[in-house]
Amino acid sequence: MTKILIVEDEEHISNLIAMALSPLGYICETAGDGEKGADMIEQNRYDLILLDVMLPKIDGFELIEYIESYNTPVIFITAKNSVADKVRGLKLGADDYITKPFDVAELQARVETVLRRYNKASQIIKSGDITIDTSSRIVKKNGEVAELTLKEYELLLLFVKNKNIALYRETIYEQVWHEPYMGDTRTVDLHIQRLRKKLGLKDSIQSVYKVGYRYIEEEKT
Repeated sequence: MTKILIVEDEEHISNLIAMALSPLGYICETAGDGEKGADMIEQNRYDLILLDVMLPKIDGFELIEYIESYNTPVIFITAKNSVADKVRGLKLGADDYITKPFDVAELQARVETVLRRYNKASQIIKSGDITIDTSSRIVKKNGEVAELTLKEYELLLLFVKNKNIALYRETIYEQVWHEPYMGDTRTVDLHIQRLRKKLGLKDSIQSVYKVGYRYIEEEKT
């Protein structure tokens, strides 16, 4: 399993990051200051470290120099307008950076990109009785292969990565069709209807009035 360390002193942010990454199959651990982060890095092996710049005790710039000897990829977490911090972080060896406030989908994409670069990306995602192999794009329901189109596959992946979150139709369209949303709800609705039918997700993919859809993971029985 891919292990990620989140070194962030704002607990609500570290919790949000962990909630966004755990559904992708990553094991997330947190440290609230640079000193604790250094201790955890010394005691454990991590596949990726998400590192805030402004930390108590030891800041992110100091900590990344310590991390360098472990050859572990690092993504810096920076304030939105801290261009100097971004540049300095990249020069010190960070693989990427995420700005606060961040979009969950962007966070997931940046993490996956860096892990893929190091051949550490999680390939299997499980949700209830559904298994998604992201390397082969094979989806199984109760062990049986489900024949999905590319858009149906991307829809499923989007929902699983954002379980329990209400997604606007325009967000769904732009994330899956990769073009600006022009108000055509029928395209999204029809694809979701087919996805529900193929995977038996009528109760799991719920309509949200005046918003779009929410995916609720079914509990295993």
